[in-house]
Amino acid sequence: MDLEQLAALRTPEGSAVLDAAARVAGGDPLTAAAALRSAGVPAGLGAAALTQTELRRRAVGKFGPAAAGMFLTRAGLEQATRGVVAARRAARLHAAGVTRLADLGCGLGADALAAARAGIRVHGVEADPLTAALAAANAEAAGLAEVFTVECGDATAFDLSTVDGVFCDPARRRAGSGRRIFDPNSYSPPWDFVTALAERVPRTVVKVAPGLDHALIPAGAEAEWVSVDGDLVEAALWCGPLAEVPRRATVLKEGPLLNASGRGRAPCYQLTGSGDVEATVGPVRRYLYDPDPAVVRAHLVAELADQLGATIADPSIAYLYADTPTATPFARCLEITDVLAFSLKRLRALLRERGVGRVEILKRGSALEPEKLRRDLRLSGTGAASLVLTRVAGAPTVLVCRPVDG
Repeated sequence: MDLEQLAALRTPEGSAVLDAAARVAGGDPLTAAAALRSAGVPAGLGAAALTQTELRRRAVGKFGPAAAGMFLTRAGLEQATRGVVAARRAARLHAAGVTRLADLGCGLGADALAAARAGIRVHGVEADPLTAALAAANAEAAGLAEVFTVECGDATAFDLSTVDGVFCDPARRRAGSGRRIFDPNSYSPPWDFVTALAERVPRTVVKVAPGLDHALIPAGAEAEWVSVDGDLVEAALWCGPLAEVPRRATVLKEGPLLNASGRGRAPCYQLTGSGDVEATVGPVRRYLYDPDPAVVRAHLVAELADQLGATIADPSIAYLYADTPTATPFARCLEITDVLAFSLKRLRALLRERGVGRVEILKRGSALEPEKLRRDLRLSGTGAASLVLTRVAGAPTVLVCRPVDG
């Protein structure tokens, strides 16, 4: 889609084309395009409308019913913050007293819209003209154009004296190719500009890749990792007075529950700590806990182990072991039925003896490929089991397990 097509889709006639595209979409795309052409819709506008229809369908998982009125691009949707995560961040900024927020690199406006809904005046800055226009269109569609304004420009040139809070989500993909950028120094805006923002506006939040090296976390900042239904979705650096603890793992359950306005509610659990404590090493015990990826990336496995009365069996592996099961939102619990030094022959024989024909395979610290192992096991029974490929005291080990209810 280009700027001309976006302008056309925002007219009453364009809205009718979008409605028509929604009615014919979902089947063969060539048939859908032909149906729009036969109705007198120009080919380019019809293609743009069909693309929006498909992107809006995919966006429901991130934004809920609010996706139906949004204008999107594939790259923008992929990089946009999930609605439930953006709503939590906005609520925290509002509670911290932020009233005017600069969103530097606002993209399609997911975070800015959440902040505006929370009562914060947002100034969005976006370098790409089409993306800036899409963000402005989304603000208007949401009825928030008076409190969320967008300018197309260089984020590094924005006058920060006009705001009391900053949110920055530096681009981590190369323009044109869409390839991921793993070196923060190649982000846009560049990393040195991003990390210096808190010196200019103390209440600054920076969205970063979940794989961020802990060594790059600025001194005094809080680093938070967020997962939704076990999927690690982002990390954020909270600076200045926004920093409450060194490390935080935020776990959201049951998926994004969004109403038509885009506000999100979901069960939220948080684990905090220093991030530099080592868990106690001990033997394999009856129950195994597989920590949520937000806990692992936040280096809070030791804090979780303390809550569960658990230990680790290998200093470099994030599986926890305990004698009793304890309900926790921060880990999945499995009961261990067998512990074997890894041997394909022995494992195959054991599973056949148990009548196991279906296996779930988890692994940490193992070079084995789960799908290849599944084929090599040649199972044929009716039972099910969970196999955990790991190391215990440095030795390759397989744990045969069953899930713990609840």
